[in-house]
Amino acid sequence: MAMTMQGEVALPADRATVWAALNDPEVLKAAIPGCQELEKISDTEFQAVAKVSVGPVKATFKGGVNLTDLDPPNGYTISGEGQGGVAGWAKGGAKVRLEDMEGGTKLIYDVEANVGGKIAQLGGRLINGVAKKYADEFFANFAKILSPAETAA
Repeated sequence: MAMTMQGEVALPADRATVWAALNDPEVLKAAIPGCQELEKISDTEFQAVAKVSVGPVKATFKGGVNLTDLDPPNGYTISGEGQGGVAGWAKGGAKVRLEDMEGGTKLIYDVEANVGGKIAQLGGRLINGVAKKYADEFFANFAKILSPAETAA
């Protein structure tokens, strides 16, 4: 089952700071909901483990994440694939663009994802709702990490 999602978020930091955070495994691990492990394999590859809940299905997904089309500090394409055992699988990617704006940086994203297995049987409305919730939570966490009050602490 395929899904798409677009959006943008205003971040309270300059583009270079946002770019550095988007490439920092510790920042990403803290921002990704349910992320238990995120290990940098190379400048463009990560291995991840995340616990995910979609309705009644709970699973631990293990997989890889790759960064391509790198255009520092303007954006990149992030893609990944993970296996969740009997729960199924997920794969997808996002084009991420950064633009200067007054008071910080605008992050624009365009996501395409595909899920299969038990999770796909739950229905599109539920999956899309959960995907949006996870995306919103990621960007809220990411913005909080980048906020000046957090950096000063």
